[in-house]
Amino acid sequence: MSNFYAVIMAGGGGTRLWPLSRQKRPKQSIPLLGERTLFQIAVDRLAPLFPPERILVVTSGQYAPALRAQRPALPEANFILEPEPRGTAPALGLAAVAVQRRDSAGRMACLTADHFIQDEARFRALLTAAAEVADRDYLVTLGIAPTFPSTGFGYIQRGAGLGEFGGFGVYAAARFKEKPARAEAEAMLADGLHAWNSGMFVWKAGRLMAEFQRQMPAFHAQLAQIAADPGALPAVWPEVANTTIDYGIMEGAERVAVIPAEGLGWNDVGSWESLLEVLPADAAGNVVVGADLLGVETAGALVHTAEAGRKLVAAI
Repeated sequence: MSNFYAVIMAGGGGTRLWPLSRQKRPKQSIPLLGERTLFQIAVDRLAPLFPPERILVVTSGQYAPALRAQRPALPEANFILEPEPRGTAPALGLAAVAVQRRDSAGRMACLTADHFIQDEARFRALLTAAAEVADRDYLVTLGIAPTFPSTGFGYIQRGAGLGEFGGFGVYAAARFKEKPARAEAEAMLADGLHAWNSGMFVWKAGRLMAEFQRQMPAFHAQLAQIAADPGALPAVWPEVANTTIDYGIMEGAERVAVIPAEGLGWNDVGSWESLLEVLPADAAGNVVVGADLLGVETAGALVHTAEAGRKLVAAI
């Protein structure tokens, strides 16, 4: 696994978690789930599969100092700084260039800094199995069993079986549909053949670059320019296409595989409602983080403070 790299995307702003998540202190830098920040949790759950030298972080220059301070074991050179946000496709393209610079045959586990994963050992086992599938030149995505007809997630349709890897069944992806309309989401939930796209991918860096060359040739040429001359990044970056990896690559990609990732206890921590789903509640159904709650006729509430030390919060 020495050529297997983890890439954590940590450049988002987390606007739906305002007012705690702010422009200068986004959600990945905040202890939303307890004592550790989302970024610290994302790094910690990768051990022992990935040592610090094989964990790369894509973020902005604005956020990098705080993230480095939170996990100082990560080498400073492993922080890949975007001059400005341009979407997940450019971010992962920049990461692919960094991986290939280290190892031309490098594989990438593309992850985010804002996921809740309850079973971390199972998560690492899934990444290991996905790396085996990626060795067969597949773009691998981890699929989450849908629980409601979401119009905000991408969906992967399961096709023919590709075998078992590391104890997990693997399937060819027959279709990749990003953010469907409500009626289509309801149909995909009902047919039992679709999984949510978790936003977690595993592939060879070279395989991703080949898809960029096929589907986004202008961006591929820009990446080649940056690879040849890293100093060109500030001038080139504002001109790259602003798009997600889902729209830019995955919807039209060849040789896509999906591994159903049941049992992870996964949640995309993107809203206050999601915290109510993943954090333990008291007898009244209240979720309390960083506070001592004095509740009068208070039930089913989320009480959260990122203040240093515990704070008394009274709710009526």
